[in-house]
Amino acid sequence: MLLQPEQRTKLDDSSDTFFYDVPRLVTHVDDGFIQRLTDLYRQRLVPQGHIFDMMSSWVSHLPEDVGFAWVEGHGMNAAELAENPRLDHYFVRNLNENPILPLDDQSFDAVLNAVSVQYLQQPEAVFSEIYRILKPGGIAIVSFSNRMFYQKAIAAWRDATEPQRVELVKHYFRSVPGFSQPEVIAQSPTIPAILQMLGMPGGDPFYAVVAKRVE
Repeated sequence: MLLQPEQRTKLDDSSDTFFYDVPRLVTHVDDGFIQRLTDLYRQRLVPQGHIFDMMSSWVSHLPEDVGFAWVEGHGMNAAELAENPRLDHYFVRNLNENPILPLDDQSFDAVLNAVSVQYLQQPEAVFSEIYRILKPGGIAIVSFSNRMFYQKAIAAWRDATEPQRVELVKHYFRSVPGFSQPEVIAQSPTIPAILQMLGMPGGDPFYAVVAKRVE
């Protein structure tokens, strides 16, 4: 078993649907993180490809100078998703209650998940779905920092160090046969820890775990 039942628990065990009911039109990471993520997308995403932005919000951090044939969005708040100018279509679904994606097999060139993986209680089911909807050779990019809604992150994430969280996401990919060996991209904060704690720009560490569907 990938996670024990107690590792999937949250401090706030009420439905995530209620927690995300009010729109939050803010970014949850700093500008440095966002720039690194946008640069990574520019490097790795195929222009005019079909993109699935999973657990998205009012912004997708896609490079403005790259066009895509279709960007499908998913999230927990319809008002946030409606504000996202990069989405061609979106749907709302609580993946902790229903991890099945209403999307066709092998229909996307890339699946993106930004600063949200820490909330998944059934990661093996969700990563199986990511694999299913990716085209052969398609890429999945899971990015995160050290920020979170603490009460909604699963225990396995809350209790882990940052290197352990990277390993956890690698295990999520490895739990699904057919993904490539996960690649890790990491960048430490560019400012001293004390300034990071005060929320100064440049303080968010950047992590991305990347894998491709090889079968």
